Amino acid sequence: MAEALGNPRYGYYKIRNPIGAAGDFITAPEVSQMFGELIGLWCADTWQKLGAPSPVRWVEIGPGRGTLMRDAFRSSRALPAFHDSADIHFVETSPVLRTCQREALQDVDVTWHDRFLHVPDGPVIVVANELFDALPIHQFERTFHGWYERLVDLDGDGEGFRFVFGPVTAAFSLVSEELRNAPLGSVIEVSPACIDLMRDIAERVVDSLGVALIIDYGSLETRPRDTLQAVVAHRSHEVLDSPGSADLGAHVDFAVLEQTATECGAEVWGPVLQGEFLESLGIRVRATRLKETLTPERSGEVDSALERLTGPGQMGTLFKVLAIGSPGTPVPDGLGANNR
Repeated sequence: MAEALGNPRYGYYKIRNPIGAAGDFITAPEVSQMFGELIGLWCADTWQKLGAPSPVRWVEIGPGRGTLMRDAFRSSRALPAFHDSADIHFVETSPVLRTCQREALQDVDVTWHDRFLHVPDGPVIVVANELFDALPIHQFERTFHGWYERLVDLDGDGEGFRFVFGPVTAAFSLVSEELRNAPLGSVIEVSPACIDLMRDIAERVVDSLGVALIIDYGSLETRPRDTLQAVVAHRSHEVLDSPGSADLGAHVDFAVLEQTATECGAEVWGPVLQGEFLESLGIRVRATRLKETLTPERSGEVDSALERLTGPGQMGTLFKVLAIGSPGTPVPDGLGANNR
């Protein structure tokens, strides 16, 4: 996954802009401006809960085309003090997407980094939307002869790729004893990369004052599963067919993210369903106000976007929202019901 997505010359994210109706997939900020606007207001309110530190590093990891931050920055003007205190940083490794981000935020002062650890010290508010699903995973399968790791090899004629079994690697140590007793044929996924990034974020908010918001598709509990998938032109694609030409992803294990943050000493809120989160932030009120100045056709588009972002069986239930913060931080909006 890391090579197919991030190879400097051929990696999927290095050489193309895959987001949007004309690309391979669409993200919540591209569905409607309402998503980014509510995230911007959430960040401003969270900044107040942190005691209004100035400056505050407003960081987005994996900012796509810059759409979320563009809308969030605009809506954050509702709290001028936050708007003036925000020092915006993007963590982005794709040259193509950096160009898109510059175009989306032409009048905004943004600093780019290759890694989150390069963000300057100080209080921080972090947003990561549809990021963790693209981090590489390891897959292990239980057979009659024990556990093996799924690896990638050349196929018989050397023209393509195939999955093969190999001895388990060090990543298998992340599989719990309970899961090691899963039935024959079970597939277990772990992601050291997700754990490492979550630890970096958690340690930062604990040490420097801050809150991080993570939104992604995935499950609330760790269980056997095979979720590795590829997408091209909004349709499923064979995972090993033409690496670098398709988006690769896997469901995020929110239980592991939560455990990692807790072990670092961070406060943890959620996860909750994306639909519940957006509803609690007032997305229906925002939709109503948007429609007041629109034609019936455009109003219908707002309704469709609202359903896609919040509806059951769509992003509303497939996506989860998790927040972590410095010890003692007040509960952020939209996450109080499931505060852990």
